[in-house]
Amino acid sequence: MIAEFEQERTRLRAIAHRMLGSFAEADDALQDAWLRVERADTSQIENPAAWLTTVVGRVCLNMLRDRREHAFEMPDPVVETGEEPEHQAVAKDQVGLAMLIVLDSLKPDERLAFVLHDMFAVPFDDIAPLIGKTPAAARQLASRARKRVQDRPRPNVDLPAQREVVRAFLKASREGDLEGLVAVLHPDAVLRAGALEVIGGRTVAGRAALFSRYATTAVAEFAVIGGEAGFIARVDGVPFSLMAFTVRDGQIVAIHVIQDKEQLAALVP
Repeated sequence: MIAEFEQERTRLRAIAHRMLGSFAEADDALQDAWLRVERADTSQIENPAAWLTTVVGRVCLNMLRDRREHAFEMPDPVVETGEEPEHQAVAKDQVGLAMLIVLDSLKPDERLAFVLHDMFAVPFDDIAPLIGKTPAAARQLASRARKRVQDRPRPNVDLPAQREVVRAFLKASREGDLEGLVAVLHPDAVLRAGALEVIGGRTVAGRAALFSRYATTAVAEFAVIGGEAGFIARVDGVPFSLMAFTVRDGQIVAIHVIQDKEQLAALVP
């Protein structure tokens, strides 16, 4: 079964990442799952992939239930640097920061039911035993989570179009052009940076205009962040900020900022 585990590792890590929102925790979950698989009697298992999915799901569920209350931290998105068209293919299978933030707000059982069923097509009959509920109850948990997820900001244009809007945002920010920023931001735009949440295009624009203060020393490198357009700001080659943008109909509806040095060091290539 260890060989099957290695064959499934990429998919299992994706499950753990969506469940936990952290690549480091996802790797810990896989290590725990690997040890459980190594000790288990797997001689009667007919569907190794499905069984491994439930093992990883159970480990992640236990980790979520054991979490203590702590200050809000931005989840870990997948970061792909560069502007090449092939990134569009990568983006299709990525989960944006807005999605990860919503997932982090779900209760553990809701998150498990939604991630396994909606993202990885695991039947509710297989999910129910993991949470100690009936398949009907598991279905209800996933439905409740789905409604929350569907309300998140989502892009409706392709990456090249998203980047044009991000370029306009950068230009206006560097020039300290408040009205230019207001024009590119949706009136109900949301800016999130750690525990900080700013709502309203003009209010966000006032915050974003601060970028002009370090524009002379910062270099913005375009990136695909969780499948959406964004950039990494570097000073002397060292990343100090990552910004992901959600673009709809030519305007920015959400900006997510990561500034934690340790998190950036782990995320940025």
